[in-house]
Amino acid sequence: MIAEPPYRPYQMVGQSARLKQVLRLATRLGRGQWPVLLLGETGTGKELVARTIHQAGPGGPFVTIDCTSMVGPLMESELFGYAKGAFTGANTNKMGLIEQADGGTAFFDEIGELPLELQGKLLRLLQEQEFRPVGSLQVKKSKFRVLAATNRDLSAEVQKGNFRQDLYFRLNVVTMRLSPLRDRREDLPALISHFLDQYGNGHTLSSDLLELMMSYPWPGNVRELQNCVQGMVAINTGPVLHVGDAPSHLQHHRESASMGRLSLAASAAAAAGNGEPVPIVLPVIPLAEMERQAIIRALEYTKGDRVMASHLLGIGRTTLYRKLKEYGIKG
Repeated sequence: MIAEPPYRPYQMVGQSARLKQVLRLATRLGRGQWPVLLLGETGTGKELVARTIHQAGPGGPFVTIDCTSMVGPLMESELFGYAKGAFTGANTNKMGLIEQADGGTAFFDEIGELPLELQGKLLRLLQEQEFRPVGSLQVKKSKFRVLAATNRDLSAEVQKGNFRQDLYFRLNVVTMRLSPLRDRREDLPALISHFLDQYGNGHTLSSDLLELMMSYPWPGNVRELQNCVQGMVAINTGPVLHVGDAPSHLQHHRESASMGRLSLAASAAAAAGNGEPVPIVLPVIPLAEMERQAIIRALEYTKGDRVMASHLLGIGRTTLYRKLKEYGIKG
């Protein structure tokens, strides 16, 4: 957990409306200094978005503070540093992560894991922009942009008494909620291609494997997809990766889906034998139904904000209003 060296530009891969909206907002937020709280499941790219916000700003160091590691007697010294002689083994002064972030960005990863005893000190730091290293009487200043991320529901954690309400309000000035990969499947081909370029050696996917990967829900999100591609490339010399090269959990998903189709077919056959009408199972969802579902999801995501929903869908407001009327959607 140290200040990181200069890094290459970070790329958010995909063309979905949701991703484009995130990029536009991240770029806009980078021009200011407002605290931003990034919400989303593990593996949705919260740190990548934080870096994108930082890069759109004036620069300075980007310091990642892993709040899951802030445990034990030395957690305060990691954050604020310590003075020589503060405790056994403190033979020199040590700069903490907060001081390293001066003039740049401090990214508090998984802020919901920060112990209560540190939350109060962090709140004071954010309010006063000053701190004292462990074992020192000297007050130091550190001015930085604060970005925080969590996969927890912080408002629920406040109600449980696990997170300070005043710190929550301090951090929750601007909120960005990142969509899981299962809700933006249109980004999958671009992400797969990106990771194949990154880890492969001219590898490509068979059509069956691509179909399997498109149908899998990816509960671990982009991080799981990245590990999956990296693992398949590592054990296969290529050039074409097949379904048999997929990890066991994807194989299990394929088998479960096949069993489900067989069960449906058996039920249809039984119904036909009893003289009952056989349900028609379409191989694909009609375009009109896909469009209707996309509009409903966009309105749910934006909590009924039609202007924001039209931006997410990539259509004009007039078109959205017409579609709402056409499909009988009340939003």
